[in-house]
Amino acid sequence: MRRVVIIANPAAGTITPAQVGELRQLCRRRVGDVVVRWTAEPRHATRLAAAAAADGVDLVVSVGGDGTAREIVHGLAGHRVSMFIVPAGTSNSCYRSFWGTLPWPEALDGALSDPAARTRRLDLASLAETGDLVLSGASTGFPPQAVHEAAGRSGPDRYHDALADLATRFEPYPGRVCVDGTEVHKGPTMLANIGGSRYRGGRFEVLPHSVIDDGLLDVCVIGGEHDPAEMLTLTAAGEHVTRPGVVYARGRRVTVERTDGRPVWFEHDGELCPDPGPRFTLEVVPNAVPMLVGEATDLGRRIRAA
Repeated sequence: MRRVVIIANPAAGTITPAQVGELRQLCRRRVGDVVVRWTAEPRHATRLAAAAAADGVDLVVSVGGDGTAREIVHGLAGHRVSMFIVPAGTSNSCYRSFWGTLPWPEALDGALSDPAARTRRLDLASLAETGDLVLSGASTGFPPQAVHEAAGRSGPDRYHDALADLATRFEPYPGRVCVDGTEVHKGPTMLANIGGSRYRGGRFEVLPHSVIDDGLLDVCVIGGEHDPAEMLTLTAAGEHVTRPGVVYARGRRVTVERTDGRPVWFEHDGELCPDPGPRFTLEVVPNAVPMLVGEATDLGRRIRAA
């Protein structure tokens, strides 16, 4: 690689100028031309990424959370520019799915030393109602309602605190989920998660079988008969998938809906849909972005083989 652009979000949860400086120096050990671009407003990262791709750079490094990474994906989709994610948000689900617990400086240095071996073309999802691309995943029910309640809190654990509080009073919604035209769930629903990333919320392994480049979306539906507090514990270890009332499937097109016609709580990449309706449809966008990843991405494939 000869040219790298670092796109950093100053509003991300854990970012500092010193970290970005360290990142720039690390890149310069392997790459001659390294430029830093700071975002100034929502979707600015998309424009910066698209400009970098048009300029022929080799690698774009995202510094921020899953939302920043998703914006950059919008600018790079369809191009041949590779991407690496530095985890600087509050959850960093994508980084954990790609690299596990490996510190990012070690991960990046290894990736830059052999980028061809570390590059896989990442599948994304497209949200039919808006045309938005989905990176880490999307969900209905319990998780997006917690995202809503976390907005009124402060601190790095605000989302997880909101999940714990909501677990004591969450009411399931009447739901239906179809995968490639086949109904896989109908009835009281705690959540439906579609992706994407094995992890959501940084620590919940909701989709433990997910493979990032198989051309399919993994789907997990947890029925409303389950205790949300217990499911928080089980999903943290990926131990929920064998429980009765939990559906795990995969396909190219997934529709989730609330069957009483009321708006369903819905989020993707940690952001709530501002104008939700009763139904959302996601379609896979295979091999959309070259991503530098680690051995953690092979875990889903190994689980499936077992």
